[in-house]
Amino acid sequence: MEHPKIGLALGSGGARGFAHLGVIKVLKDAGIPIDLIAGSSMGALVACFYGAGIDLDLLYKYSTAFRRKYFLDFTVPKMGFITGKKVKEFIRIFTHGKNIEDLSIPLGIVATDLLTGEKVVFKEGPVAEAVRASISIPGIFVPEKYKGRILVDGGVADRVPISVVQEMGADIVIAVDVSRVKRNAEITSIYDVIMQSIDIMQTEIINFHETSANVMIRPPVEGYSSRAFTNIEEIIKIGEDEAKKYLEQIKKEIDNWKG
Repeated sequence: MEHPKIGLALGSGGARGFAHLGVIKVLKDAGIPIDLIAGSSMGALVACFYGAGIDLDLLYKYSTAFRRKYFLDFTVPKMGFITGKKVKEFIRIFTHGKNIEDLSIPLGIVATDLLTGEKVVFKEGPVAEAVRASISIPGIFVPEKYKGRILVDGGVADRVPISVVQEMGADIVIAVDVSRVKRNAEITSIYDVIMQSIDIMQTEIINFHETSANVMIRPPVEGYSSRAFTNIEEIIKIGEDEAKKYLEQIKKEIDNWKG
């Protein structure tokens, strides 16, 4: 029997995005295929590592050992505090310098063109450049210059890229949003100001888009900092626990599609 194409839309959210790993693991363990993925910002980072065929258990281990010092290279601020060269090299190494079209599943990586305001979706070309563009939080990372464009974080244009997964041919879309606004958040740095502002701006937009996903999973990770790469095991576990609640709904969507 023919099976539906299942697409995963992974949203932005900084360190909270490690919850995406927990969701992917639960889907895999339940035998639910992931036929294609689109990601914005941290969602793009997780998507590219999974698409590169890195074993999930290994990804879990790498994630819990993740430290900001490994990939942050600070600069005198002009267009951002972080040059992004270290993180680009980090991505290149872990994806073996591959192009997006060489990955094991179709992947869409979302960035935003700062000059035109357009959403830019990478479906081919170097993984490292595309993901580096997608994670370029405005004011924090220096924008990525690529083929005449100045690119920033995909979350600015499309926090949870549901429409991208649909355009890629998904019959069923599972979306994961890890970036809800934390009420009365502690704002102590410019990073907090920028991330909270982006979350607020995106809230209404994602509420509108939610109806176009077959399943929307929202791991309750808003209590965790998007910038502090601590408590990663807890964040992953929350992703697992929340995904388990939706397994029956996902299976029903598959059965209904098969008719």
